Amino acid sequence: MTERPQRPEVPLTGGEREILTSLLDYHRATVAWKAGGLTEDQARQVHLPSELTTVAGLVAHLTLDEWFWFGVVVDGEEDTWEERLKEDPDAEFRVPPDTELETLLADYEKQCARSRQITAAHDLDDRVTHKDETFNVRWVLTHMIEETARHVGHLDVLRELTDGLTGE
Repeated sequence: MTERPQRPEVPLTGGEREILTSLLDYHRATVAWKAGGLTEDQARQVHLPSELTTVAGLVAHLTLDEWFWFGVVVDGEEDTWEERLKEDPDAEFRVPPDTELETLLADYEKQCARSRQITAAHDLDDRVTHKDETFNVRWVLTHMIEETARHVGHLDVLRELTDGLTGE
């Protein structure tokens, strides 16, 4: 996949919710672009000292982040990963060899769609508490923009090292 993807436009003037959700959706679409079109071997190719920093690992990590911040923190779902991450803080980066990139990307899109639904059901000022910390939905959205954009940068580098694809 070498052509630029269709990504949502981020309005330069608009309401706060529209700008925040558009920014996050723009970065989500960039994740799909940067990770898409690779072979299974390419998706797991290691270019950095950390063997966990792979395209497949980053997609799995971002899927977990979407679920945790929107599903667990905002929507109150049970944190079914807590014990696993206590045992292995990098567990979400360890993608089983039989899990295809196409499945990882489909799971990511499905979780992003669920995150959109959860966000739409809340006001930006709604407060949510998780483990004695209180956040508002605005903070969660802003955090996920930062988290996703940071990992898009990692995907940019990994993709260029893998097959030469560049572009923002």
